[in-house]
Amino acid sequence: MQTPSPRTVVVVVTGMSGAGKSTALRALEDMRFYCVDNLPTPLIRETLDVCAAGHLERVAIGLDVRVRGFFEQSGALLDEIRKRDNLELHVLFLDANDEALLRRYSETRRPHPLSVAEGNDGTAAAVLDGVRSERERLGPLRGRATHIIDTTNLSVHDLRRSIVSMLGPAGQLPRMSTRLLSFGFKYGMPVDADVVFDVRFLDNPHHIPALRDLPGTHPTVASHVLGHPDTTEFLDHARGLLGFALPRYEREGKAYLTVAIGCTGGRHRSVVIAERLADELRFSTGFPIRVVHRDLPRDPKLREDGKRGEP
Repeated sequence: MQTPSPRTVVVVVTGMSGAGKSTALRALEDMRFYCVDNLPTPLIRETLDVCAAGHLERVAIGLDVRVRGFFEQSGALLDEIRKRDNLELHVLFLDANDEALLRRYSETRRPHPLSVAEGNDGTAAAVLDGVRSERERLGPLRGRATHIIDTTNLSVHDLRRSIVSMLGPAGQLPRMSTRLLSFGFKYGMPVDADVVFDVRFLDNPHHIPALRDLPGTHPTVASHVLGHPDTTEFLDHARGLLGFALPRYEREGKAYLTVAIGCTGGRHRSVVIAERLADELRFSTGFPIRVVHRDLPRDPKLREDGKRGEP
């Protein structure tokens, strides 16, 4: 029996210029949608055909009045797309009141795509004319919308959360990718860290001759670091904090998160803690967690068995 082809989710992002379409498309791109913007309407059919042939299961298309002469075909195109087999169509319409749109255009100093003439007080009247004309032309698309978001009082973060909530139901999107990065403070802090833990207060295996030349990935070093009561208590606190924070970072719309754990040289304590936290958080949260030891390879003479080779 042949397995049926998966349904392609297509989100058409449209609405008033200045209402947040670029933010919406970026949010969808972070949600693993293939995004394309400002296509002439006739090319949208071909784009969907090509995406289907390439087995892309999430596609987002920006559609607005910038396509000018092609825009009048948009309503009929959406009706045609909706009838396609193995395709799930969402039409996301972004709106805002005239005052908010005028304020945003004033802040960005960009012309409205439908502004045709300046008023007596500069570009403000032209923008208002463009907004009113655009609102009238977008009426048929607004009537076909499956989701409408009024962004008048929303920040970009609020809009992002709304889109994730509407179009990112649990189980259909990849989970937030989390990276636990061990590092040594003496080589500098990682610039891409979202959360940083400093574990230099833990007992340092570097001061024990039998452990000095072993990496933190060695069972003997791990046993030594994890055997201290301070380590146990720290892991309890860190696990509780990250277990609380990770789902909320994901709900905020983050696609990836870096948690950095630092000790002096990045070879012992931070390595052990990163490995143990990753194991425990994978089990307790279900997030895909990757461990990277940034500074462990810095000593070319260090070997897993603790023996040093020749320089």
